[in-house]
Amino acid sequence: MALRSFRVRFLLGFLLFLAALFVARGLWLPVFGYALIHDDGPAKAELAVVPAGDAYGHRILKAAELVKQGYVPAVLVSGPAGVYGQYESDLAIPFAVRHGYSAAWFIPFPNFALSTREEAIAILGELRRRNVHSFLLVTSSYHTARAARAYRSLAAESGAGLTFRTVAAPAEFFLPDSWWRVRESRKIVFTEWSKTIAASLGL
Repeated sequence: MALRSFRVRFLLGFLLFLAALFVARGLWLPVFGYALIHDDGPAKAELAVVPAGDAYGHRILKAAELVKQGYVPAVLVSGPAGVYGQYESDLAIPFAVRHGYSAAWFIPFPNFALSTREEAIAILGELRRRNVHSFLLVTSSYHTARAARAYRSLAAESGAGLTFRTVAAPAEFFLPDSWWRVRESRKIVFTEWSKTIAASLGL
């Protein structure tokens, strides 16, 4: 009888705990959104770098604004293959030009990377080849923390003295303070956390 009473109390307590979590979700769920963001802000550098993965063009437009504001002289635009038989950089640069930015500001960097880490390896190699020592990594806000960890780790391994700052670009649909309310934002958070955990496990 005592065991049954304990189980009932435990179940009721657990249900009350879940109910409290649900009621207070607006206080703790934003943590999972903001934890994905690492924004150092812009500063003077030799180059801006735009990794692939933003079909809406916010990354390249943010980088173009950094050129316009005098932080960097040019932008290296990564462009993995696979977008209807084209490199992404071949689509991104004309997009920025249509928005009024000079084509001379952009350096296409076609490659065959299939992950953030593979792309970082390729980009850092290209920066060393160009004798670049400082750059601004311009990527979607939800991608900044994971990208910063990957680039920081690889830059340290290379021993080439590369330094960088991460600059967050706007992200379509990503709402860090209320991501659970919008389907597309939920998908972004779930995907980014899945990739974050996989990267931490070396997968």
